[in-house]
Amino acid sequence: MADDDKDSKTEDPTQKKKTDAADKGNVPFSRELPLFATVLASYVYLIFFLPDALTRTGAALKDIFEQPDQWKIETGPDVMSLFVHLGWVCAALLAPAMILFMAFGVAASVAQNMPRPVLERIRPQFSRISPAKGFTRMFSLPGLIEFGKSLVKILIVGVVMFFIMKSEYFSAIDAMFSDPSTIFTRMMSGMQKITIVVLIATAVVAIADFFWTRYHWFSELRMTRHEIKEENKQSQGDPFVKSRQRSVMRDRARRRMIADVQRATLVIANPTHFAVALRYVREENDAPVVVAKGQDLIALKIREMAESNGIPVFEDPPLARSMFAQVSVDSVIPSVFYKAVAELIHRVYAAKAKNQRVR
Repeated sequence: MADDDKDSKTEDPTQKKKTDAADKGNVPFSRELPLFATVLASYVYLIFFLPDALTRTGAALKDIFEQPDQWKIETGPDVMSLFVHLGWVCAALLAPAMILFMAFGVAASVAQNMPRPVLERIRPQFSRISPAKGFTRMFSLPGLIEFGKSLVKILIVGVVMFFIMKSEYFSAIDAMFSDPSTIFTRMMSGMQKITIVVLIATAVVAIADFFWTRYHWFSELRMTRHEIKEENKQSQGDPFVKSRQRSVMRDRARRRMIADVQRATLVIANPTHFAVALRYVREENDAPVVVAKGQDLIALKIREMAESNGIPVFEDPPLARSMFAQVSVDSVIPSVFYKAVAELIHRVYAAKAKNQRVR
C-alpha cells in the first residue's frame, strides 16, 4: 500500500504544500553544510589567527616561567590573579576560533533556510521517544544514507591521517631532538595538510548532501492528482458549487434586467434574435441609457415585457445588432448611435403627443 501511494504521487508539490511543510518545520536541511563550514572556519583560524595567537601565548607563558618572582602565590588573591591572567591568555587564543565557528555555522544554516520560529518542533511527541519509531528511523533510507556519509568521512579522514603521519614519522622524531621553537612550525605544517584534505572531502560530501536533501524533500512532498484537486477545492472552493453560484447570480441579474424593461422608453429589436431596451429622460442623462439587452429567448422576453407595458418596439436589425455588440447594460450609448436613436425617440414623443391630443 505504501509503495502504491508513493507511485501515485506523480505531481509536483504546490506552493501551498511547500508553505505548509515549512510552517511545520519540514524544510530541506543538509547537516553536512554546517560541518563543512566548521572545517572551513578551522582552516581560516589555522592560517590567519593561530600563528600570531600561539606567538602571544608562548610569550605570555615564557614570561611566567622565566620570571616566576613576578607572580607570587602566597595568598588566595595572588592565585586568583595568576588564574585570571592565564584565563585572558587562553581567551585570546580561543576567542577567534569560537567566533569563527559561530559565524560560519550560522551562515551555513541561514544559506539553506531563513530562520523562523516553529512551535511544532518543540511540541511534545511520543514518536520522538518511542524505541520502535527510533529503530525505524535508524534503519530507514535516510538513516542509512546518514550512516554511509559518516562512514565515508571516517574512512577519508583515517586514510589521510595514516599517510600524513607516515610521511611525517621521521620528521616528528627529528623534531624531538631539534630546537623547541621549530616544533610548532612542523606541527602547523602537518595540521594544514590534514585540514586541507578534510576540507576538500567535506566539501564534496556537503555538495552532494545539499542536492540530495532537496531532492528527497521535494520527493516526499509530491502529491497525487486527487490531493491537488482537493487542495484547489479548499483554496478556491468547489468548482461545482462556484459554477452553481455563478449561474444563480446570472439568473438574478437577468431577472433584474428584464424587470427594468418597464422603465424603458423604447426597445430596438431584430425581430427575434436581438433586443435592446433604452431609457431616455432629459432630467436623468444627456443621452439614452441601455437598461436591458438580450439575445434569442431573452430578446423575446424583453419584447414581451415591453409590449405588456405599452413600450414601443422598433424593428431595426442592423441597429439592434450593432448596439447589442457595442453597448453594455447601464451604459450610455456611443455618439455614433445618436442620430438613429434620436429619430426613434422623436417618433416616440410624437406618438405620445398625438395620443394626448386625441384624448
